[in-house]
Amino acid sequence: MSNGQTKTDVILIGAGVMSATLGTLLKELAPDWKITVLEKLDKPGEESSNEWNNAGTGHAALCELNYTTEKPDGSVDISKAIKINEQFQLSRQFWSYLVESDLIRNPEDFIMPLPHISYVHGEQNVKFLKNRFEALSNNPLFEGMEFSDDPEKLMEWIPLMLKDRVLDKPIAATKIDSGTDVNFGALSRMLFDHLKSQNVDIRYNHQVDDIKRTNDGLWEVKVKSEGGKLEYLNAKFVFIGGGGGSLPLLQKTGIPESKHVGGFPVSGLFLVCKNPEVVAQHHAKVYGKAAVGAPPMSVPHLDTRYINNEKSLLFGPFAGFSPKFLKTGSNMDLIGSVKPNNVITMLAAGAKNMALTKYLVQQLMLSKEQRIEELREFVPNANSEDWDIVVAGQRVQVIKDTEAGGKGTLQFGTEVVTAADGSVAALLGASPGASTAVHVMLQVINKCFPQHVKEWEPKIKEMIPSYGVSLVENPELFREIHASTANTLGLSEDILNEVDFPEEETKKLEKV
Repeated sequence: MSNGQTKTDVILIGAGVMSATLGTLLKELAPDWKITVLEKLDKPGEESSNEWNNAGTGHAALCELNYTTEKPDGSVDISKAIKINEQFQLSRQFWSYLVESDLIRNPEDFIMPLPHISYVHGEQNVKFLKNRFEALSNNPLFEGMEFSDDPEKLMEWIPLMLKDRVLDKPIAATKIDSGTDVNFGALSRMLFDHLKSQNVDIRYNHQVDDIKRTNDGLWEVKVKSEGGKLEYLNAKFVFIGGGGGSLPLLQKTGIPESKHVGGFPVSGLFLVCKNPEVVAQHHAKVYGKAAVGAPPMSVPHLDTRYINNEKSLLFGPFAGFSPKFLKTGSNMDLIGSVKPNNVITMLAAGAKNMALTKYLVQQLMLSKEQRIEELREFVPNANSEDWDIVVAGQRVQVIKDTEAGGKGTLQFGTEVVTAADGSVAALLGASPGASTAVHVMLQVINKCFPQHVKEWEPKIKEMIPSYGVSLVENPELFREIHASTANTLGLSEDILNEVDFPEEETKKLEKV
């Protein structure tokens, strides 16, 4: 080091699952490259990737109703569901490669098998769910999905939700046993442990203050360490994977692609069950339909979770608002992100999303008892004393000008913004995010290192056998890969369906 300057090949900002995934991929593809990771907190996976800040659904579109849309003729468009499922399969393959290569161990510490269930009530919603089931179940990626509107069958699937339920309107559910619960916090920590063993320079308690281009085309990153000491790191490539904190850092780069992009922060709360007897009565992730005006991240769901190797039960999320872009961020984050080049974009988004604003205000005003009332839509006999409120992670929804939506269109999804020359990339947005990290980071590699992709392709295919191949068009390959990854990751179906529901409590299903 001279004059506080350090040269490295790659700088990864943020120690979440995205940087962990990109760092691990690059270390396999280019073992000699020097990689430096900068994280402002004292350990990895503490913001969006953390198990308490992330629903851990293993988004494969098995149960999330917002990934399938109803057309005017009543048919269901499943194209987005197929796309997201294929992307999640890439993550499964990469994780399997890491386990088989002994680069990470004990997959049960970060991934567990868990049925994914979609649940609806009301005649129109039941009709939609049946049409959705018929569209999906003919597709090889969704083989094994079941549909039922029979309360006795639903009692077997979701006993906690059927117990004491007054059946005054039609209800239905779909269930598929190949779903998962993923602890992205644990996965991030495992991957950074591995990277550390590969001599990756990981610096915690390091806050990035600025990013700018130098005369020789490198990126200079200004970093403040815990004691307030300033350092300058130079690299050919910078990846900004700082969750909600990525947008302000992207804006500091000044690249044209960072213009006319804004962010809207959405916070969340979950109810967590602390009564083991109640937790034992539910074994699934059950997704319902979002309220009108609610963002997709606010789809209500009742989730079995495995956190610290213990079974937990969470319900939510309840949306909230904070001007912070990270849980550990500043109340000035939102105002600070408004620039001359995006102010019109931001104002247009505000005018267009009055329903969302109204929804967030209503959610903010809910008392604990009102939240418990919403929970009772899922668990009719929920007792307030059994549930605590926890604050979930911050998400920043991307706002940008689009051809389809015009000025200030709110984007619900994961976005990668890349400089034209591929020297810097930033990850913005929210769900499906972490679940599709491998797909997203392969996109970054293709856009930012096109000169290396041909030589790297054999290794990429070793890590991800279906790379470049459509699984939906190759059902036999999908079945083979799905079975192989299930075996490696300990997801075989013989350890599913372990609901503990006392026989004597089986409800007399009574139609009113």
